[in-house]
Amino acid sequence: GKLDADVANKTVRCAADADVPPLAAPDLETREMVGFDVDICKAGARELGVAAEIKPISVEARVSEVKLGRVAITVANLAYTLSRAEQIQYSDPYYMAKEMLMRSAEDQGKSKGDYQGQRLASSKGSTSELSIKLNKSEPLTFQDTGSAYLALQQGKARGMVANTMTITKLVNESKTAGTPLKMIEEPMAFQPIGVGMKKDEPALLAKVNETLVAMDQAGEINALWDKWLGPNTEFKMTRTDKVVPLTQLKFTPLP
Repeated sequence: GKLDADVANKTVRCAADADVPPLAAPDLETREMVGFDVDICKAGARELGVAAEIKPISVEARVSEVKLGRVAITVANLAYTLSRAEQIQYSDPYYMAKEMLMRSAEDQGKSKGDYQGQRLASSKGSTSELSIKLNKSEPLTFQDTGSAYLALQQGKARGMVANTMTITKLVNESKTAGTPLKMIEEPMAFQPIGVGMKKDEPALLAKVNETLVAMDQAGEINALWDKWLGPNTEFKMTRTDKVVPLTQLKFTPLP
């Protein structure tokens, strides 16, 4: 399969988001892709005794890239949904993510219910967009989070939905530029994040899961998490998750 061909070439092709810092984005000086997801790819490849070749892709292309075999794996904050799971294979999840909503600090909305029927900005083809629809809000979608943020700042949408890290970063930025924003406490969605790969490749699936478990037990995932997202970063997030099979997690799968 794809992995065998990759291993023979001593590289594994790994898709990551093109511009979702601190998960994956070009370093401003070197232009090299850096971030938590990039480091997970590299560490995983190292466990397999190969090098990772990082392929930057759009949020929307995350499923199709592996499905079409253009990459062996996708490590791109890829949330588990029932419709995605019909198209691609997921690894055991390595953390539970939240989709969060931010709005102007002056906005009185407190819960996601307060935003039903309201226009909310997000990336196209993301679980953020899906959570907006499930909330009976109106999605205003863009190719990237920067454009969604601009739409919120320009008042074209009442709020914006993205993962916790992105929202935290943008709320922090808004304190010094533009309209100050605030995140509401109630998540729009709560879902497991896993590595995506082609269906019907049992050897690849076993290898990826084995690698994730080994990295987790060695404390490597936590170390990378702390480097990019931990208490000493602007995100101040603590990872309490362990790599476990999907069936052991309590969550309501998104359609």
